[in-house]
Amino acid sequence: MYSHHMVGSNDLEKSKAFYDATFTALGGPEGIYDPKGRLVYAHNGGIFMVTKPINGEPANPANGNTIGIAVDSEEKGNAWHAAGLANGGTACEDPPGVRDFGEKKLYLAYLRDPDGHKLCLLKAVG
Repeated sequence: MYSHHMVGSNDLEKSKAFYDATFTALGGPEGIYDPKGRLVYAHNGGIFMVTKPINGEPANPANGNTIGIAVDSEEKGNAWHAAGLANGGTACEDPPGVRDFGEKKLYLAYLRDPDGHKLCLLKAVG
């Protein structure tokens, strides 16, 4: 049922620098612009897009919204987090690391993109 995720941006060049750095840290390709000027990232069957809002209003993050991204290693997660911080992202939540949820342990890393969208990288570790 799920096909893609799209976020709005007020500065596509800043967004491209951020998402190119973070998605390539995970082994994905850099984004490409489609014929409508939207940034498109496709990797492992997932599609993530960045666009200026079509209604002409400023882009803003959804309060309470978190975009989850799967990762296959903590090392890639740490590289993703570092690349995001170096390319206009900001840290949020706790630093990257393993959280204990009782029977489950999860590696989590959180960032906000240059427009404030909250991203969470996740890997089950136990």
